[in-house]
Amino acid sequence: MTDHYAVIGNPIKHSKSPLIHTEFAKQTGQDLDYIAQRVSTDNLTDNFRRLQQSGFKGINITVPFKEQIWRAIKNKSNRATLAGAVNTVVFNPDGSIYGDNTDGVGLCRDLVNNNQILLKEQRILLLGAGGAARGVIQPLLDYQPTELIVANRTIFKAKKLAKKFTDFNNVSGCGFEDITGSFDIIINATSGALHGSIPQLANDIMHENTSFYDMVYSNMYFVKWAKRHGATKAINGFGMLVEQAAEAFYIWRGIKPNTQTVIKKLGIFSE
Repeated sequence: MTDHYAVIGNPIKHSKSPLIHTEFAKQTGQDLDYIAQRVSTDNLTDNFRRLQQSGFKGINITVPFKEQIWRAIKNKSNRATLAGAVNTVVFNPDGSIYGDNTDGVGLCRDLVNNNQILLKEQRILLLGAGGAARGVIQPLLDYQPTELIVANRTIFKAKKLAKKFTDFNNVSGCGFEDITGSFDIIINATSGALHGSIPQLANDIMHENTSFYDMVYSNMYFVKWAKRHGATKAINGFGMLVEQAAEAFYIWRGIKPNTQTVIKKLGIFSE
């Protein structure tokens, strides 16, 4: 019998998750289907429960519902708890619900495995202090960078977020204008880049081998900006999207799909 999965969000029409998971299912021989479903911001809980009652085995959560679902689910993984957001949900046969967050592991696997970017003993700058940034800090720190700086337009927000993780490694927060020194890796987690708004950054924050990474895959504003400023390695987040989907697929099915073939096949969407 075919198992059912979905991704919910608002908007959701743009989602490439159904294509990705369909490719995973073909590759691994799993009997499942996967749809994208737009959910009203007014009745999230009702729609969430309706999917469970309809026999869905699991769902992915995208904007703007990750934090809301996190608050609604009691049984969560440690990485979801630290992230303050849930993007992967398992509906267990006994009626219980489990929440996880695969964004951080997706980012790190794309950086390390797909793009050969070292994280250990590197100086990393993370732009933004919203939910996207919070979801990836712990996985980045697990690789033991020399330092992780969280920079944000609102200084208080950056410092408050960094403080949540100071027990794990050398992490601190500051405003965009307070960034000092050069970085080995600069990761954009701001929402402004979706609309072409790039933070004002000093030219000396990069050196000749600095890698730039935009967690967004649907436009190239940050990537193009980085290249205009001399970056030789600037990558968008399509690989992260595939890698976080693969981790969700593993949570649901217990099988790890080959992400490289899917990235190559569907990579046109990131261009």
